[in-house]
Amino acid sequence: MKAIRIHGFGGLDELRYEEVPAPSPGPGEAVVEVRAAALNHLDIWVRSGAVRPPLPHILGSDGAGVVAALGPGASGVAVGDEVVIDPGVHCGRCDFCVAGEHSECVKFHMIGEHVAGTFAEHVKVPDYACHPKPAAFSWEEAAAFPLVFLTAWRMLTTRARLAAHETVLIVGVGAGVSTAALAIAKAIGARAIVTSRSEAKVARARELGADEGIVDGKQEIVAEVRRLTEGRGVDVVVDSVGKATWNASLRSLRKGGRLVTCGATTGGDPPAEIQRVFWNQLSILGSTMGNGREMREVLRLAERGRLRPVVDSVYPLAEARAAQTKIEKGEQLGKVVLRVR
Repeated sequence: MKAIRIHGFGGLDELRYEEVPAPSPGPGEAVVEVRAAALNHLDIWVRSGAVRPPLPHILGSDGAGVVAALGPGASGVAVGDEVVIDPGVHCGRCDFCVAGEHSECVKFHMIGEHVAGTFAEHVKVPDYACHPKPAAFSWEEAAAFPLVFLTAWRMLTTRARLAAHETVLIVGVGAGVSTAALAIAKAIGARAIVTSRSEAKVARARELGADEGIVDGKQEIVAEVRRLTEGRGVDVVVDSVGKATWNASLRSLRKGGRLVTCGATTGGDPPAEIQRVFWNQLSILGSTMGNGREMREVLRLAERGRLRPVVDSVYPLAEARAAQTKIEKGEQLGKVVLRVR
């Protein structure tokens, strides 16, 4: 089968489109014939060596396709099923797994991170990773959905507990998680304010339902947030940018507000601002992926037509370098997808 593999860590030249052996399912596993796979920043971190799986390695955490084969004891899925893939892999045995909190598993990892990923014509996954594809989704939309919508769903509902009467600030609206967070916030009924350094992205976010938009660099984020909230500040901030936006994110919160983060694309060592945190009684919430229950919840909303991913662009599998280049330059709004079959 054809796949995108790396044989070393470094730049875009490490991505190779090549023939590799097709996987066979083991006990409790399924092999999915991949129709489309979506890119995430994780793929770039793995390629660059921030995460170091055994080499050679097939990249890709997000994917959708048709179940082609099942291993002994695999259940809950049948050959021929159209599925989206939950990228999270867990041990199933630790205290967190027994309690159903698989994203907190002591051995939690991602498809495409330490095991072969979805940038291939076939991928081997645990049977529990296969969820029914929403009927109205194209293959590209289905591939764009799992990682960012599961992540944003847990951030906003399980961790931050965003309510319909509240206001959320979504920082850096071009990324996949932030566009998913916008869709979820509006489905909940909350007021959504977005930021971006791009006027075009702010305008597009308004088309997607954002109530207000702030152009970072042309407008001062905290001052605009205070103006838009009559001096109060927002109830929740969604920030996966990290160092570059952390200070503004904290200062945009109301007293007792919640900042929820799932990443730090600009760096993980911002000023702690401990005095601001305790004086304003702020909550800083970390969040990573989600569990099977949360995946089923967010897919139910998608099946009902209340959530739909934003696909920025689609490339053939062989053009993975061009696709990663677009993400590295931050040119996308929504998800960049590889069409596999």
